[in-house]
Amino acid sequence: MCPVIVDVAEQKRLNEAREARIPWKKWGPYLSERQWGTVREDYSDNGDAWNYFTHDHSRSRAYRWGEDGLGGLSDDQQRLCFALALWNERDAILKERLFGLTNSEGNHGEDVKEYYFYLDSTPTHSYMKYLYKYPQREYPYRDLIETNRTRSREEMEYELLDAGVFNEDRYFDVFVEYAKADPEDILVRISIHNRGPDAARLRVLPTLWFRNTWSIGEDDRKPSLHDAGPGAIRASHHDLGEYWLHCDGAPELLFTENESNAQRLWNQPNASPYVKDAFHAYVISGQRDAVNPARTGTKAAAHYVCEVPGGGSTTIRLRLTPSRLDDAFAGFEDTFNSRLADADEFYERIAPRSLTDDQRRVHRQALAGMLWGKQYYYFDLELWLREHGSHPLLEGNRRDVRNMDWFHMLNADVISMPDKWEYPWYAAWDLAFHTITLALVDFDFAKEQLLLMLRSLYVHPSGQIPAYEWNFSDVNPPVHAAATLWLYRYEKELGRADPRFLERSFQGLMLNFNWWVNRKDPLGRNVFAGGFLGLDNIGVFDRSAQLPTGGSLEQADGTAWMAFYCQTMLEMAINLTEYDPMYEEVAFKFVQHFMWISYAMDRRGEHEDEMWDEQDGFFYDLLRLPDGRTTRLKIRSLVGLLPLCASTVFEASSLTRLPKLTELIAQFRKRYPELIKHVAPTDTGFIGHNDRRLLSILNKRKLERVLAYMLDENEFLGPHGIRSLSRYHLDHPFVIHVGGQEYKVQYLPAESNTGMFGGNSNWRGPVWMPVNLLIVRALVNLYSFFGDDFKVECPTGSGQHMTLFEVAQELVRRLTGTFLRDADGRRPVYGGTDKFQNDPHWRDLILFYEYFHGDNGAGLGASHQTGWTGLVAPLLDLFGRLDAKTVLETEHGRVMAQVVREQVSGEKPGTGAD
Repeated sequence: MCPVIVDVAEQKRLNEAREARIPWKKWGPYLSERQWGTVREDYSDNGDAWNYFTHDHSRSRAYRWGEDGLGGLSDDQQRLCFALALWNERDAILKERLFGLTNSEGNHGEDVKEYYFYLDSTPTHSYMKYLYKYPQREYPYRDLIETNRTRSREEMEYELLDAGVFNEDRYFDVFVEYAKADPEDILVRISIHNRGPDAARLRVLPTLWFRNTWSIGEDDRKPSLHDAGPGAIRASHHDLGEYWLHCDGAPELLFTENESNAQRLWNQPNASPYVKDAFHAYVISGQRDAVNPARTGTKAAAHYVCEVPGGGSTTIRLRLTPSRLDDAFAGFEDTFNSRLADADEFYERIAPRSLTDDQRRVHRQALAGMLWGKQYYYFDLELWLREHGSHPLLEGNRRDVRNMDWFHMLNADVISMPDKWEYPWYAAWDLAFHTITLALVDFDFAKEQLLLMLRSLYVHPSGQIPAYEWNFSDVNPPVHAAATLWLYRYEKELGRADPRFLERSFQGLMLNFNWWVNRKDPLGRNVFAGGFLGLDNIGVFDRSAQLPTGGSLEQADGTAWMAFYCQTMLEMAINLTEYDPMYEEVAFKFVQHFMWISYAMDRRGEHEDEMWDEQDGFFYDLLRLPDGRTTRLKIRSLVGLLPLCASTVFEASSLTRLPKLTELIAQFRKRYPELIKHVAPTDTGFIGHNDRRLLSILNKRKLERVLAYMLDENEFLGPHGIRSLSRYHLDHPFVIHVGGQEYKVQYLPAESNTGMFGGNSNWRGPVWMPVNLLIVRALVNLYSFFGDDFKVECPTGSGQHMTLFEVAQELVRRLTGTFLRDADGRRPVYGGTDKFQNDPHWRDLILFYEYFHGDNGAGLGASHQTGWTGLVAPLLDLFGRLDAKTVLETEHGRVMAQVVREQVSGEKPGTGAD
């Protein structure tokens, strides 16, 4: 994490990668876990990606834009790929990739139906560990589809454990470990543990293949794999060079082509007799002629037949090297032991000393999940649109293809994904949160990710940042600037300030900010209607669609997001004044924007066309009807809490050193005294603890009223974090009738019962980690301003009063407690699933779900969305080091310098001078 820690072996590798360009990151877990069913592979007439390229087709059809695999890795352009294939001698198909339900098959949308875990990884992937749990009974493909299809949205999902295939522990734990002897010398250890009582056989086929670039015109130079003698496969690629896969134990080597089986798929003749699904045909159906007898091709596998005794284990060893080795397995275990020791050393150093063993386990697995979540993402929109006959600047007969306005895009990078099975494509606001977690282990990669979205081949010429591949034009919350500022400040206090990174980001974000102002405030009233804004189904109407009432929706969250955006851009500009005084006037631009936006949400006096409801003491969306009438949609949700997040503190010194900015602010206050009085953060003025200044939508009185709702356990404060919708709406649903149809929002602690956005996302009750992080940030900021004298009741009605820092601590305790063993030894994240709660081979395997049950903390949605749920790691990290005194007495913006002192020198925060 920190360049100061030069005595840590893994940190040395990171430094070598940055400073000497040694390719420690060239090989990594860059395979997708689902390439089928994606937009990139969709060449249908109706845009039905899920059904155009199905899981059933995936074993036989060569992909166009990427590859997927089981516990695999590839080079950073996904030219040469390696992954596992397994067969338990009962399944109808070879297990080469993860199976799951499509959006239409699951009663709560798409969902992977496998148990796999990212157990460990260093940032350079010098050591990685993955676990896949494979039943010895036949995998219930049909049962999972048919049973889930018959269940309603009100029922629980039907899971693999429910199908009984793990009964009596008749399954294999298949561990895959990677260790790098050097940047391009990769050792692979596959350990198979039979957890059942009886001996069982498992076929294991470690597979090496080339992404198909030759069949579709990308490159007509075809690479090749050859049998290179006993237990060795030689890979030859025109750009990548030559590699050898050494296979211990002299397994049978199989060869075929990574090309589509047209005969099976479309009843057409195959171009080659050797096709992608040849190993399936050879191993399962016994078709000896399915594989190439010449022992060459573009896909190869080492076929191991493993007899594993009940309760026993066996190990397979392989090694991928850029040159042929005479004794490939000499020192094999020593290298693994060394790399594991390096990983232990790295995580021991970066984890706060105060963390318990269980907290350390969660911390490390969260970071491992983030690092395994990298994927090579390739998508040339111009080419894709041409292939669909829909390029808007060229002759074409189609004008109904998605993403037509993004023909400029060419994405070909390793990107942090939300979930490589459920969401194997980047999402802009997810990615911003990812970088906050990734900064704990790899600043360079985190910064690269933020800059990537601002590159000309990603961002739209208008300034819009792409949302996600299903609809790049959708609108995600503008959190990119906040993540950029977090990384800059953190790295600066570690002695490695990077103003060039900050300025490059700022210039791109200026373009994006102007896009927001020009496109999302069409009437110029400083109120914003972003549409989707990431919160899916939180409102009564689909906010990306035409309103059934006509008119428009003025969003409290959209407007608050923009106020927050103004604050973070202002902070960035102030930081940049240290290098260029020109940024003083630029900073003032964002002061003005913030003031007008705050005022628009609640103008001085009583108005029915503003978002603040004085009677209720809460913010609501505003529905503006075609005839000009307005009505507040009185739903108590995150929409009304997000204005709290727009709270940023400034030291007095940051203004006194900026005379031009100070002069412009004074002039603004003189010209608009009524506005200044209205948006001042306290009832008595701007001055806070240690002469600090605060920009906040909420003055002290509003803050107290909003917090009373947020900290009420019958409203927002759940046992495991802030709910996305108030529990008040369980018995008091919001209902509106339009055109004879009823629209209703009711508190739902678990899965959604609405079809909005596919029914697989739920902001009507569950806890979501990213917005909870923003609330924690706001509470700490507000505490640094108000100090110890300002206390609130927490929980509301308890009679217990806390400072805002103590409230933040309590919220973090509830959030992180979702994953930790409670007094009964159970992890709330696993709800009532006894296998995960009690079995020693399951209980310490942590999954980081998309969101969490609002009443009991059980994991819901995508099971591997470590992307933003990985934020549990920085929360554990920060509050494992941070105390109230550090926040209150350290210069704001330099708190992180105090916090990392323990990591670098072992000194506790707050115990010495800067």
